[in-house]
Amino acid sequence: MENTIHLPTSADFPDPATANHVTYNPSLTDLRDYSAHLETTTDFEAPSYVSEYRSRSAAQTATSVDRSFDEDDLAVFEHAIEWVNDPTNDVLCVDRVVGRDEDVSAVCRLFLPKEYGRIALAWAKLLEPADGVEPDFVTVQLPDATAEPCIRVLPEEGLTAVFGSDYTGEAKKSFLRLFMFRAKQSGGLGLHAGSKRVTLDDSDGRREVGQLFLGLSGTGKSTLTSHGLWLDEPEGAEMLQDDVCALLPSGSVAGSEGGGLYIKTLGLDADEQPELYEAATNESAVLENVSVDADGCVDFDEPEYGRNARAVIQRDCLKSSAEDIDLDQVDQVFFITRNPLMPPIAKLDETQAAVAFMLGESVETSAGDPSRIGEPIRVVGTNPFIIGSEGDEGNRFRDLIDDLDVDCFVLNTGAVGTDDPVDVGVEETVAILEGVARDSIEWGYDDTLGLMVPTDVPGIDITQFVVADHVEDFDEAHSTLRAERRSYLAQFDELDDDIVDATY
Repeated sequence: MENTIHLPTSADFPDPATANHVTYNPSLTDLRDYSAHLETTTDFEAPSYVSEYRSRSAAQTATSVDRSFDEDDLAVFEHAIEWVNDPTNDVLCVDRVVGRDEDVSAVCRLFLPKEYGRIALAWAKLLEPADGVEPDFVTVQLPDATAEPCIRVLPEEGLTAVFGSDYTGEAKKSFLRLFMFRAKQSGGLGLHAGSKRVTLDDSDGRREVGQLFLGLSGTGKSTLTSHGLWLDEPEGAEMLQDDVCALLPSGSVAGSEGGGLYIKTLGLDADEQPELYEAATNESAVLENVSVDADGCVDFDEPEYGRNARAVIQRDCLKSSAEDIDLDQVDQVFFITRNPLMPPIAKLDETQAAVAFMLGESVETSAGDPSRIGEPIRVVGTNPFIIGSEGDEGNRFRDLIDDLDVDCFVLNTGAVGTDDPVDVGVEETVAILEGVARDSIEWGYDDTLGLMVPTDVPGIDITQFVVADHVEDFDEAHSTLRAERRSYLAQFDELDDDIVDATY
């Protein structure tokens, strides 16, 4: 008779409301007090903390869907359960809700040592309070459990164990990862994306345009999602989500975080990003790995603790933030890239959009691997948190986009060209985004790129961004890039051939 391996579930944990050794859902003030010994108070009265780990431990993260767990993997969960149940431990437990859409929302429960209340404080400000119901997802984060990070995930059981890391982002992503997995189980697709709603009052009448921005952390996703496009009332743009969404078969986009945003702060500028700066210097913010002097003065330009400095900011501190977090209907999807062989924007058909989704081209940022900052990188869906087949995700993205008749674009927010490159500035990007929303851009087919590119954009001279004009021996460079892309896509066995064949 074969041995049966017991997979842990949320039922293996104590009831936090009745367990004497568990502090359950304390106030935000209490959570801050628990880590008072670790706090530096800023001159605007917000707490700032320094963590030992300052980015995600992606290489040390594994899920039972993507690999077969052995006894050592399951022992991680056994240890987590034993620690939470041990009455001699000072356990902190906080419940929150991820999402509001009834099809994908979930109750999240975080267990961790009470002394790490700072992690729970930041995380609790990102999501919204739960109503005392049983959790769908449970995470146990024990920063001191192991000498090196070890993160294990049982997606079907909704359990995550985070050992050896005190980075707040591990708690946040442990739940958002499962939120995206739940969306896929519901026939949709979880996306590492920001969402916004643009309201226009032009020759086509008053209308709303739903937009999604896919990009790796640190590539401008938050900036573009929260940007008001310099529109004046009665027109305007509202940010619904900054980080993770769920594209559903109906065409609606379910948001995840209803409380706040977890933004990068290195280089945060009051003139360039006034809303984000104001929110990050509000007393409601929680700062992590930000440079703060003895007088409480914050320096967002100083990478004293690395380049992945962060702040949890509150949605209600952002004028561009909508009260709702769900998008009724998506109309446009933008893939943010920094590839110098791409124009400021290109329009894609549904199969090319699946190519862009699979390529996920950008540059490495401090949120991923700080040792490789600036290097070219490809991440499927610009989403490092996919559970299951990446090729299947590409197929599903193509099918959803095709069924919903959504327009897709690649948006280069870096520089065009490798020889005498031309920077794509904020003014140019905003003009392009407004033109796409208004459908006022004129398009033409670029034979050299094999893509539809703009021939006229109201408000800017788009002719200065012709890629071939800024790359010496463009034909060879583009041919090499296309071959690399096709080779990359060919490694995904489940990806349909028509997507590989559409490589541009």
